[in-house]
Amino acid sequence: MKEKITITTLRAKKERGEKIVTITCYDYPSARLLDEAGADIVFVGDSLGDNVLGYETTLPVTMDEMIHHAKAVRRGVSRALLLVDMPFLSYQVSPEEALRNAGRFMKEAGVEAVKVEGGEAAAAETVSRLVSAGVPVMGHLGLTPQSVHQLGGYRVQGRTAESAERMLSNAKALVDAGVFAIVLEMIPPSLAKQITEAVPVPTIGIGAGPHCDGQVQVFHDLFGFYPHRKFKHSRRYAEVGQTILDAAKKFVCEVRNDEFPGRD
Repeated sequence: MKEKITITTLRAKKERGEKIVTITCYDYPSARLLDEAGADIVFVGDSLGDNVLGYETTLPVTMDEMIHHAKAVRRGVSRALLLVDMPFLSYQVSPEEALRNAGRFMKEAGVEAVKVEGGEAAAAETVSRLVSAGVPVMGHLGLTPQSVHQLGGYRVQGRTAESAERMLSNAKALVDAGVFAIVLEMIPPSLAKQITEAVPVPTIGIGAGPHCDGQVQVFHDLFGFYPHRKFKHSRRYAEVGQTILDAAKKFVCEVRNDEFPGRD
């Protein structure tokens, strides 16, 4: 087996200028494939909601749903770092409740790190509490999907000088609180570059340009499970959705035409 990826590995990659690859995952067979492919971080995102469970947003996803899927992914991952999203209202109420829920992820699902959104004082306090208890934490700035209604939709953040300065300040506050990495989502590439150069921890971009220390993409976007869904910040590497549809149609047709399972 190749070297196990840890948070120390990721910091070393940033120092060497090696890009970090993160892909979301929600089940055992996909986890096995991504781990074998060489992903550095296999990430059970709360994007589970709109990609697997059929919710319109990530907000309805529960702790129990996240743990259920994280346990499945855990069984398929041996080399990559296993990261999980703290779902909406699992960490915002208080640092103590955040610690209890992060503890559930580590004890019940065997995850190795958690991700929380936001960079304000409350978020930094929560990060500090988790890290002090031994929970590795990744931060998340820019477009934070759990705050989509507050942000007024899915739009680029940090466009103004004031908001860009605030985001840079929040990134430094998260580092001071102890995060091992920060996701930068849908912010101008110039701002992502500035933050990446200003902090000692890896930055993982999604819709934030080429200057981050790594990139994260959603499994179903990479492989074309939803042909109608297209994002400027993603690229399809396969059309699995269409392949499955064509194969299913062929099976349906063969059964109805009495061609499957065939005659002796």
